[in-house]
Amino acid sequence: MTRWRTRLNPITPLREGVRLALSNVGEPRYYFGDARNLRDDAGLPGETVLLIQGWFQTRRVMETLESRLRADGYRVVSFHLGGFLNNFNSKGIHASARMIDAKIQRLRERYGLDYVHVIGHSMGGLVARYLIQRMGGEEYTRTVITLGTPHHGTATAGLAASIGMLFVSRALWQLFPMSPLIKALNQEPFPPSVRLVSVYSTGDIVAPWRTSVLTPRDGAAVRNIKVRGLGHMGLVEDPWVYGLVLRELQERPHDSASGPVADVDEESSKL
Repeated sequence: MTRWRTRLNPITPLREGVRLALSNVGEPRYYFGDARNLRDDAGLPGETVLLIQGWFQTRRVMETLESRLRADGYRVVSFHLGGFLNNFNSKGIHASARMIDAKIQRLRERYGLDYVHVIGHSMGGLVARYLIQRMGGEEYTRTVITLGTPHHGTATAGLAASIGMLFVSRALWQLFPMSPLIKALNQEPFPPSVRLVSVYSTGDIVAPWRTSVLTPRDGAAVRNIKVRGLGHMGLVEDPWVYGLVLRELQERPHDSASGPVADVDEESSKL
């Protein structure tokens, strides 16, 4: 009876709508302070995970993910990528990938890093793909996990364009469906030596989940994982999603129930 009362309560859908909206926008703290000095784990023991934030985001978006990875024994690195007001990640995808490659190469020389895993949120996943497919990053990358990444571009880029953001961010042009960069990345298969995993949510408004689906032509070692009830920013905070990410890093599953991917491995969020 209590369940039915909850479902019939007119406040319930409003509350859920507000929750989902906030899950797409994220917290104000995400958007300030990218240039500050962050902890550098590069010289510590453990497997290395590189975090790449999305368009007009700062590294603070990834703070919860950083803490969880460190608690599970990973060393975590991320980079200040510059951009608008020297705070917001707005440079072209190719420029960010080039900068990251140069920084990783220096870390490899200094600390003898063998390989890295990469987790990219939103546009950060496209930066990771460009790094692997066009910059030779497959040489030192074992896994790429994307969270809410529009692998086929997203029409919501038009909303940012409508308020003039095209004039401050070259990357925005590259996020449109069928942009030259999107087409170039999708016209060639992902290197089979690197696992590519796309995690996305049916509640994502910024990168609607259908824009994130990988297909068999993307490569032999690609996987899709669909979750429900989370917004775009919720994907980097949700503990359930982190469990999925950790499974991909530790177990590297290839069982028929969860991929490789023409089929979608659907997981239910606990929210």
